[in-house]
Amino acid sequence: MKTLVALACSLSCLLSFGQLGQTDVTVKKTLKLMGTRFEITVVAPNEEIGYINIDEAVSEIERIERIISSWDENSETSLINKNAGVKPIKVSQELFGLIERAIKISEITDGAFDITYASMDNIWKFDGTMDKIPSEAEIKNSVSKVGFKKIKLDAENQTVYLPEKGMRIGFGAIGKGYAADKAKDLLVSKDVKGGIINASGDLTTWGTKVTGEKWLVGIANPLSKDKVFSWLPVVESSVATSGNYEKYITLNGEKYSHIIDPRSGYPTKGVNSVSIFAKQAELCDALATAVFTMGRDVGLHMINQIDGVEAVIVDFENKVHRSSGIMFDTN
Repeated sequence: MKTLVALACSLSCLLSFGQLGQTDVTVKKTLKLMGTRFEITVVAPNEEIGYINIDEAVSEIERIERIISSWDENSETSLINKNAGVKPIKVSQELFGLIERAIKISEITDGAFDITYASMDNIWKFDGTMDKIPSEAEIKNSVSKVGFKKIKLDAENQTVYLPEKGMRIGFGAIGKGYAADKAKDLLVSKDVKGGIINASGDLTTWGTKVTGEKWLVGIANPLSKDKVFSWLPVVESSVATSGNYEKYITLNGEKYSHIIDPRSGYPTKGVNSVSIFAKQAELCDALATAVFTMGRDVGLHMINQIDGVEAVIVDFENKVHRSSGIMFDTN
């Protein structure tokens, strides 16, 4: 479950914008989109224009949802899934590009991120009903149809094909970040001075607060998600966090996260939370899930090799680890 203690915009937002004029205000709206909580904040000349801007961002997010939703029977994604093992489906250039980028992330994370995770059987329950670990055979079978390398893309005809019946793709680990990016791009194109799109912890910013100060994001303490151990500035950038704060099970004395490794079928262990900082929320979203799955050491090693990407990892002992470009004071 994505959780993030955000942010400066939830504090004093009614101050004037100083150098950019005394009439600017911050307008914020919280609503449910894509099945989750979105908080959209904009800096605008007045409240009326601010709410118009927010409505435009909402329309863009709803447009994205109609393309990538697995729950909408008429979405392009649903058509791909329905025709698994049957025929290729011609899709929009937008969805084709998103799938191409998702596959590239799968390649650099060695499959720790994989949009075919949706093909997994739901054998792990995190609702308190499980009293034993599934058998090895059940787990192996649960991931038998998973594998990003199986996806067949035809760039010339712009088609996507899942070759095995029962295969599915899903954008739960990248879709909200992508939608946040697109909403931000739309508002920037309309000369909105600053703001934040917060998609349940997948967060992207531009400009500054009305005071001229930087937007801040708080890295939460996994043992108490309402407490922040460090505030970091997010300037023209994005952040996403994956954590096991609420959804996990304990079996035989071991704690298992609700995030399942798509390569093995087993829940991840050893990490409490991962926060990824990068230019695009889409990339942050995907890498937060991947690093959580890869684990502290392998994950940090990978992040340190990617330009423009940083990470903060809190391990199972609640110790904080960070990539080479992250500097903060936890006091």
